[in-house]
Amino acid sequence: MKKITKRDILIVVLFYVFFSIIYSIVLWYLGNGYEKSGLFGWLNLEDYWARSGMQYVFYFFASIFIWLIGIKLLKNQKKWIQIGTVILLIPVVVYFVREIRYSLLENLGEWHLEGKSGIWDWYIPTLFMMFQFGCFFAYRYFKENQKKIKLEGELRNAALKSELSAIKAQLNPHFLYNIFNTISASVPPENEKTRHMIAELSDLFRYQLKASQVELVPLKEELDFVKKYLDLEKERFQERLEINMDVDQDILNEMVPPMLLQPLVENSVKHGLSSLIDGGKISISIHKKEGKLAFVISDSGVGIKNKESIFDKGIGLTNTRLRLEKMYQSTLKLSDNQPQGLKISFEL
Repeated sequence: MKKITKRDILIVVLFYVFFSIIYSIVLWYLGNGYEKSGLFGWLNLEDYWARSGMQYVFYFFASIFIWLIGIKLLKNQKKWIQIGTVILLIPVVVYFVREIRYSLLENLGEWHLEGKSGIWDWYIPTLFMMFQFGCFFAYRYFKENQKKIKLEGELRNAALKSELSAIKAQLNPHFLYNIFNTISASVPPENEKTRHMIAELSDLFRYQLKASQVELVPLKEELDFVKKYLDLEKERFQERLEINMDVDQDILNEMVPPMLLQPLVENSVKHGLSSLIDGGKISISIHKKEGKLAFVISDSGVGIKNKESIFDKGIGLTNTRLRLEKMYQSTLKLSDNQPQGLKISFEL
């Protein structure tokens, strides 16, 4: 759920002001106001406050209470639960608000509907609240649908870019494996380290091929792939690159999308640490919290001020963000690492 903005608050306030004015005009007209004070007699602010202004102030605060209980408090529940709770709350809250308002008016010596007529001060506000929250849910559905359409369009564009990139760089995987084996066989026995690096590079290509054929892999396989990638980077950075992994052992068989972590780790290496003379540290933390896998990838690099601009530096991070939104309705959260660097977190 998006945060409430000043614009949202202003719209709600204007909504209440508009309907309070309409209601005041109706009461003024029914009370023969036109004959008594002429066409613009309804503009009297004192009469407006007595007729409907104070009443709608009560409705306004009642709607805030209903929103807090039925929507804000239940933000993680299904929509039908939120809608059902709001429908049940409205008549109850309106009834008690009416009783409080009546008590206040009596203490002030002001008039209010009495006897059976008092039901109108319960029935009409209930309809008004139903209409108000009906507009709210309809508007929220519209915005979510627009976001979904936009996301699907971005996913199609990202998929097209990925396909074009794959076509440009397409090579038969078996040809690559054979070349790696040939190169490895030509390396002198005393260069075992080089043989090992070639084998790890071959494993990276093999995993990338698998990632294009399956939707989910065990977390252990994804971590093994990331470790091999970081091991090769460490050969380049030597002591300038420090790697730390903190992963619960009992979640290694959890299924996750393949090639999910590598773009995030690559970003930390490429944009966070590569420009530092002393290098830095990359940390990967994965734990299960409240039934979800919580991922945190952090680095001690240069950091970034404009977090959104990071998605303009390549399609890897953009694709990862879109995959999370599409598959899990989750998103990448970017924040400053302490004492320096960037922290990326998300949940599955």
